[in-house]
Amino acid sequence: MQRSLRPDDMPAGPPRPGNLPHEMNRFVGRAAELDALQGNLAATRLVTVTGAGGVGKSRFAAHVVARTPRELCRDGVWRVELAAVRRPELVEYTVAEALGLTDHTTRPPRQVLVEHLAERQLVLVLDGFEHLVDACAALVRDLLRAAPGLRVVAVGRRPLNLAGEQLFPLSPLTAQDAAELFADRATALLPGFRLDDGRHLVDVLEVCRRLDCLPLAVELAAGRLRALSPPQLVERLDDRFRLLTGGGRDALPRHQTLRTAIGWSHELCTAPERMLWARLSVFSGQFDLEAAEYICSGEGLHTDTVLDVLHELLAQSVVIREESAAGVRYRMLDTVRAYGAEWLEQIGDSGRMRRRHRDWYMGLATWCELDWFSPRQGEVAERIDAELPNLRAALEFCLTEPGESHLGQYLAGTLWFYWAGCGRLTEGRHWLDRSVDLEEPAEGGATSEYGASRLKALWVLGYVAILQGDTVPALAALQECHDEAERGGDATALAYAVHRTGCLALVTDDMPRAEQLLRAALASYREIGELNSNVLMGQVELAMALSFQGELAEAVALCEDVRQVCEDHGERWTMAYALYVLGYAAWHAGDPVRARALLEECLAIDHEFHDLLGTVLAVELLALITVTEGDAPEAAVLQGAAARIWPSVGLPLFGSGHYNEPHVRCETRAREALGDARFDELKRAGERLGHDEAVARALGRGERWIVPAQVPRLARAAAPEKREPAASPTANGGETTG
Repeated sequence: MQRSLRPDDMPAGPPRPGNLPHEMNRFVGRAAELDALQGNLAATRLVTVTGAGGVGKSRFAAHVVARTPRELCRDGVWRVELAAVRRPELVEYTVAEALGLTDHTTRPPRQVLVEHLAERQLVLVLDGFEHLVDACAALVRDLLRAAPGLRVVAVGRRPLNLAGEQLFPLSPLTAQDAAELFADRATALLPGFRLDDGRHLVDVLEVCRRLDCLPLAVELAAGRLRALSPPQLVERLDDRFRLLTGGGRDALPRHQTLRTAIGWSHELCTAPERMLWARLSVFSGQFDLEAAEYICSGEGLHTDTVLDVLHELLAQSVVIREESAAGVRYRMLDTVRAYGAEWLEQIGDSGRMRRRHRDWYMGLATWCELDWFSPRQGEVAERIDAELPNLRAALEFCLTEPGESHLGQYLAGTLWFYWAGCGRLTEGRHWLDRSVDLEEPAEGGATSEYGASRLKALWVLGYVAILQGDTVPALAALQECHDEAERGGDATALAYAVHRTGCLALVTDDMPRAEQLLRAALASYREIGELNSNVLMGQVELAMALSFQGELAEAVALCEDVRQVCEDHGERWTMAYALYVLGYAAWHAGDPVRARALLEECLAIDHEFHDLLGTVLAVELLALITVTEGDAPEAAVLQGAAARIWPSVGLPLFGSGHYNEPHVRCETRAREALGDARFDELKRAGERLGHDEAVARALGRGERWIVPAQVPRLARAAAPEKREPAASPTANGGETTG
């Protein structure tokens, strides 16, 4: 088997034939890719290295073939530079010239090449063939058929599409390799430059990230250190094509500026391909085929042709295909996208395309909101995760474009299920605050399109602020929503305002008012025929208010009803909160086994949806059950794990005495069993757990690495003593012995 050579290995022995130029500076990074291409070259006679302009294909391929074992290339490694060749019929002459062949006969140049290579063993590198792909493909096919000892490494922005061709798509550098490349080239200009200098590292990493870690762009950026500091580079990257010029005199013309490197790909595109490239620049991050077909079609590009044109852009490495949880998706490097955006702006089509982009993602958000209350809830969460960069772009457009504010309010409000249900409270708060801060148009009241969008944004803002424990802004938003909905006769918005005000009363320990408002909201929902995850959550919140008042039987009945409706509709997010209340009730009723089973199911669902609030509430209650079962050390660890999660949610336990009651009981019993010093030590250990580790630990799947034998364990019966259902837990924790 052929040994895979390390990058710094060079074949031993006398120099072999060839015209491969020596490297003028250090090759940086790509250790795994170097090994992979060497393996492909040993196993395959035709390898095509593809990738976007500036990704480093030429240097990478040259570095690999220079280290090809002699038994594969006894007659050398020969490089053919085709970028400057403009006519297809000149390809054969250019290859012959690179091989040093001189022929004065009337034989066709292809015959000369075939006869020369037939008995030889060598590697032929065809670099920059993409504008001559048909001529090159035909020549390579004939040469490989006639010369069994020939290996070809084709280097370009698209494949040759020949039988037996092994594609080797080259990605940008890793961030670490890109930063090392920057530092290496910077040191050549400024010998005192050091990447480990705290002044430089963060800025250099940001430069590399903004430049997609493209080697050409990184090297050009490092060259600017003659005049600019790393922070200045970061500031000027918005105009990257103007900034990144001045490549070395020995570089190929297309490699001397970032604009010409990307522009070379643009020149090779047909008019429809250039049009789609420009239109695809409205996407932020990944996109799917359906979005591209809707947004980019029309005015010169029919919907039915988008797929074929996209296929060509994929072949030319302008667009990248990626697999994701949401299926096959596509994206452009930011540098490639920025080039397309410039063209879109120049042809005056940017505004229209951004509005089409906004329309598509508003439609997607609307569909996902409806589908959240269905068995596809998990798919909806994955879809919004995948589309979040584009949703952000649509929100930004709506909130900055004159006359679009109501659409921004609608979109920010429609995504309530994602902000609240998928662990995005902070980001949701950002968009909601911005949207409601915008002034409404002079005309139109609460019943207008503008008013309805604003009312939804207001009650969702109140909801998100409540979950963050930020009660004053929550109350202000909900009061405004209530007053405007009442004035405009919007029964739906009014019901949501009442509902969320009841939720606010719940977390601020006003249980009678919470019960009153939540019952009123549920009655309104029934009257207007509203049924969704929000409505069921109102029923769960009413059950929680009743539990805190000692009415456990009605609370359990309400949550069992919610559980059944959720199972009928395939809804899981709200069901997790119903399971939380049922677990709380089971613990209060003296059944820790049932309580644990319910809470572990609750926690698994919350973790799946990245719902940090639901996760931390479940962990807090599982800690109490754990100490009730007699495992005080593990309870202390779980409390530490919860303490680490709370800052990512908001005010711990909402600042509520009732929600805090299980926490106080758990801590009191664990401290009694362990002593303060040991409890604090174990809690700090829990605070070191990552999020996934904490959940695994709470579910009993994580390694319990701190339960020393000498720690006294609580004496316990099979279950805690029964409590009278009417005994309401007190705000300060009440009875600490359980």
